[in-house]
Amino acid sequence: MLMPVTGVFAAVLGILMLVLSAYVVKFRMKYNKGMGVTDNPDFQAAVRAHGNLVEYAPIVLIMLGIAELNGVATGYVYWTGMAFVTGRLLHAWGMINGHGEEHKARALGMVLTWLGMLAAAILLLWNVWQVHG
Repeated sequence: MLMPVTGVFAAVLGILMLVLSAYVVKFRMKYNKGMGVTDNPDFQAAVRAHGNLVEYAPIVLIMLGIAELNGVATGYVYWTGMAFVTGRLLHAWGMINGHGEEHKARALGMVLTWLGMLAAAILLLWNVWQVHG
């Protein structure tokens, strides 16, 4: 079975991961640092923006894919994925532009990330309850 909605979100998140990876590599080359970070807050923010995406994206993509495969309405999967991707974009932007400090985009990004993750979990539980309840 095809998963076109999840596929689009996987592609977008993959591109975001490449962009954030390139940003980290820029700092690694600048400071000749193959592992770890320096005390430069921009370097630290770049590493955490990338790492945070790596921590959240896989589980949400798995949940979206299972929801899509289980027949959850495409619109629900789409809007849940949109909330998550928007959250990840805002978080990364806020981390980088806030130099790792407090930033409204970073905070809003985390809220949307968590809401997207929670919505995906609820969709899965709701779907199981409807089918097997």
